[in-house]
This record gives sequence, C-alpha cells and structure tokens, in this order.
Amino acid sequence: MGRVRGAVKAFSGTIVVLLLLLVQYIPSATCGKPYEYINLPKAHLPMYFKRFPALEKQCAEDETCPYRTVIASQSYQHRKEGCWGYEEGCTERNRYANHSCPGSHIGYVKSKQAQLDTFYSQADFGFVRDQMRETRIMCEPQFPHDSSLECSKYLRFCRGRNLMLNFTDLVHRTEPLRYKMDVLGPGQIGGHCRLHGERLRDELQHISPLQSWGPELRFFERLERPPIETGVCDVVIDRPAFIMKIDAAINMYHHFCDFLNLYASLHVNLSHAGGFDTDTQVLVWESFTYASPFADTFKVFSKHPIADLKTYAGKVVCFKNVVLPLLPRMIFGLYYNTPIIYGCENSGLFHAFSEHVLHRLKVRMTTRPDERLRITFLSRQTRYRRVLNEDELMGRIAKNPNYAVQRVSYGHDLPFVEQLRITRNTDIFIGMHGAGLTHLLFLPKWATLFELYHCEDPNCYRDLARLRGVHYLTWERDQFVYPEGEGKHPERDERHAKFTNYAFDVGEFERLVAKAAMYVRGHAEFQKFLTTNANRAVKRKDEL
Repeated sequence: MGRVRGAVKAFSGTIVVLLLLLVQYIPSATCGKPYEYINLPKAHLPMYFKRFPALEKQCAEDETCPYRTVIASQSYQHRKEGCWGYEEGCTERNRYANHSCPGSHIGYVKSKQAQLDTFYSQADFGFVRDQMRETRIMCEPQFPHDSSLECSKYLRFCRGRNLMLNFTDLVHRTEPLRYKMDVLGPGQIGGHCRLHGERLRDELQHISPLQSWGPELRFFERLERPPIETGVCDVVIDRPAFIMKIDAAINMYHHFCDFLNLYASLHVNLSHAGGFDTDTQVLVWESFTYASPFADTFKVFSKHPIADLKTYAGKVVCFKNVVLPLLPRMIFGLYYNTPIIYGCENSGLFHAFSEHVLHRLKVRMTTRPDERLRITFLSRQTRYRRVLNEDELMGRIAKNPNYAVQRVSYGHDLPFVEQLRITRNTDIFIGMHGAGLTHLLFLPKWATLFELYHCEDPNCYRDLARLRGVHYLTWERDQFVYPEGEGKHPERDERHAKFTNYAFDVGEFERLVAKAAMYVRGHAEFQKFLTTNANRAVKRKDEL
C-alpha cells in the first residue's frame, strides 16, 4: 500500500507547488503497516478522511486497511460531511464540535453571534483557520529543489523546506542556552530562494523568546546556492522536523501549553495525509538535555529521541522539511495568553487535543462495577498549599455510599500515563490551586473540576476548564477557609495567598462535593455512559 512520506511540508506558487508535492508524495511500504501513520481517534476519522478523499477511497477498497470497517459503519457515514472547522466551506453544522456561549454578550460585543465568533477565533479551530489565512511566503522557491519559507502573522508559525541552520558558534558558548534570542546570528539561517526581506521585517514586532520566531528569522538570508545539493551541510535531517521553544518542562500547566500549540500546529500544517505521523524529529531550542515528568506526551508527536542544541553544536545542519510551531507565550495566543471572551466555553480544539493525546497514549475509559461517582482528591506534597485537615475531609465524603473516593499524589514516582488513567476515569477531581489541576484537560466531558481554593488567582483554572468544556467549581464562602498564616512570597517581602497552607470547614466541603455530584449525575453524557457501562457489564457476565 502507498503512504505519504513526511509530516511537514511547505508550499508556494502554482507550478512550483505541484512539482514540490510530486517530489514529496512518494509511495512506500511501511513494514506491513501502510496505514500506521494515521492512528487517530475514531471520532476524528471523518474529518481526516474528508480532507483526503482519495485515501478514504483507497482504504475503503483495501481489505488490509484497519479503518475499512469504521468507514463502512453507520456512525461514520452519518458524520461523513464532518470537518474540523478551519477548512474552506466547512459549515458550523458540520464542525468537529460546537462551542457554546450561555453567558450574556451585552457589554462585550454587539450580538450573540459576534460572541460565538469571537470565542471561535480566540480559542478554537478558528485560531488555526486564522493562522492559515495569514500565512505568507517569506522566501519563494523558483525551482522544485529550492528552499522555501512561509510564516503566519508576527512569525508565530512558520514552515520551510531545504533550510540551513549554522550552529558552529555554539561550541564556544559556555553559558546554558534557554530562552536566548542570540542562538543564531547574521547569515546563520537561510535558504536558496527569493527572499522577501521587507515582508519578513514587517513581522518582527513580537521579538521575545517565547512569543515569535522573530529572534531567529530576523537573521534569515538568501543563499547563493542550494545548501543540501552543494554539500555545505554537516548534517541533513531527512525526516520532517519540529523545532520547539518550550516553556517550563517541569510544570504541567506550562508544558502542556507547548503540547497544545504543537497539536494546533499539526492542523495549521495539515496539507497532506501524513500530517499526524510520528516519524518526525523534535529539536528543543535549548542546550539542556530534555527531561520532564510529562515526557511521555512527546510520544504522541514523535517516536524518536528528543534532540537539543548540544546535539548539533559545531555543525551546519540542513532540514529538508521543518516546522517552527506556534509558541507557548504568544501575545493573544492559545492557552497561556488566551483572552477568552466572557460567557463562552467548550473549545473543539482543546477537546480534540485531549482525545488525540489519550488515544495515542492508549488511555481508555474503564468499565465500572457500580454507579458510584469516582472522586479523586489530588494531595499536594509541597511546602505550600497543602490541605491541613485532608484526612478529615476525605473521611467525611468517604462515608457516602454513592461515592468511590481515592486520594492520589501525582508525584514523580507515579508514571504520567498512570496519572492520566486515574484522571480519565474520574467524575469529580478535587485539588488546591496548582499545576496538577491541568489534568482537567483529560477529564470526561461530564466531570467537575473542584478547585478547592484558588488562592486569589480565580481565572487560571476556571478559564482552562472553560476552554476544555468541563464544569468548574471552587470554594464559595471565605469565612469557612482557614489559612495557616498570612502567606508571604519567598523572594519578595509581600503578602501572597499561594504561599501558605489551608484548612477547610468539613460541612461546607461536603456541601460543595454534593453540588458537584448533582451536576455530574444530571449530565446527559454521564447518563449515556452509565447505560453503555451497564450493557458492557451484562455482556461480560453472559460471556463468562
């Protein structure tokens, strides 16, 4: 069977575009697994195959295609016209998921439709659509084997072909390289193509380490000869590559901003069927060897080891196909700096990201032996924001026969994929303000996140819950929360609610858990899940 090589393509022009695509679409066998590069959740397949109808036809006619049965199914045919939302001609009715705006638009925009449209552009696949529409050619190929570079507004997303990056000077750098804007200098990045220099310079308005690719691309130059063909490269990266400037890899909230933007970038770049392939190379733009408690998440995007700047220090490296993905701290960007309009929730992009990660890491919803609500309390083992009467709180709700309560600590000794399995099978997730609440991204759609106390940062996880589309709850009566002390910032002599520990009124805690439970039990998707779960249990009993 034929498959598409490469997950990263850049294109421009008319005849040149066709020639480039002909060069890139080379059929090959893949060790007996010609469709392995697709590997998408079942719910994502209609949108994927609609974008690549020839592949859908091939798969439907090929007895060895693992998606043949899915394509023939009634549920697939019912969603056959589905689209992600950024494609030309994709109607609101056929989008992967539709967000909602139950809150009032008055005082924010002129109409309810404007409110819906604003959220879609800010935080959903509309953001992907806008990146695609804004993309302009910065360095234009004249011949099929030329270099090329194209970027979206402010150089937030770029992709290129046959580009040269010169890392020879890095062997003389003794300081650690992280969040540096001088990794490259004049002439140390370029390609053999017609450079639109003024156009490129016009986009250098967001010069900052994690906001744009301006710090690097301001030095882009036209090379007199094609770098790969003329042998100037010490290393040629044949497989598609992603160069990433990442945020704090130790912190789940910040690191998942990297992963969410990488996933969005796959969609911006989805011009060919191999766009979700994991036969890619990831280069992290720092000299530290990549290490993170959440490193397994990179397996969603690449099956190869993560490279860093040390890997190529002292060498001239050429990339046949490279993407510079959306960045974690873009101005008006995704996730970290998303200016979410009031009253809206449930981003299809965030939901698709969640499903994509869970699918690729093989995290499944498990069958339950009963209908008790699964309540997970995230216990902090840190200096600050510990719950002083945790045992008492847990003891109270554990007495309720309708609850199955567990206390967990998501520390380094519990593998991240195991953490996800716990989260995925949780109905009410409880925890203090902190990065661990980022797990809300992987809760079931009927779940409630109960941020026990937001520590005077009320928007952070409430907004993330809105983006993901899960119910949010937090402490409602300040007179029933008891801080251990005033709380002072460890580096600045100022009061700060995040730097102390807390106790909570047991009765009020029990009331709020009951409030969350009422929401979960009333959710239509939870009712559907219980019915499906019961049917599976009966079937399993019959099989025994």
